Amino acid sequence: MTKQQIREVFRACMEQKMLCRTFMKYDDFYRYYVPLGMNERFFLGAEEDDFLLDGFCIRLFRDVKKAEIKNDICLDIIKKEGLLDLLVTPEIDLSSWQTIFSSLSGIGRNIIVEGERADHTAPQFAIGRIERVTAKHLYLRHFDGDGVWQEEPYEIPYSEITSVTFGSRYVEVFSKYLPPLPENFGRI
Repeated sequence: MTKQQIREVFRACMEQKMLCRTFMKYDDFYRYYVPLGMNERFFLGAEEDDFLLDGFCIRLFRDVKKAEIKNDICLDIIKKEGLLDLLVTPEIDLSSWQTIFSSLSGIGRNIIVEGERADHTAPQFAIGRIERVTAKHLYLRHFDGDGVWQEEPYEIPYSEITSVTFGSRYVEVFSKYLPPLPENFGRI
């Protein structure tokens, strides 16, 4: 499938508020999104799983190998449950990773950053708060599986990022039970 064909499927799904079955180059499994925003490089979608819209995800089109419109009973159920009517598109500038993270930083909530390609040297999974955004890197204050904030932020090159998730149940529930950010947050 060409990149143009993939974008056309996403555009159709976005305009009609439909599910898009998305196959990534680095993943054996497909994912479902309701596309909410896109440009030539990125797409923003609400992630669907088992009749739930679970947060938002931003990914690169270059990592998509195939996309299909999923117009079946699952979409009918989601519509009948009123989930699409409740969907509010977050205001995220999709121009670049820098503008994406600047937009997310303004929201002031925790996010997940993933690097799912095999050749990456940065952390493959990081969850936490955006501390600083530069032209080529994101500085993210990570917390671990026990809810402990790390002492220093991760420096994550944009070239190694494959996805950003925010507003998901996992992020939001875990975040409610975290201790306050470290005193040196924003000073590094």
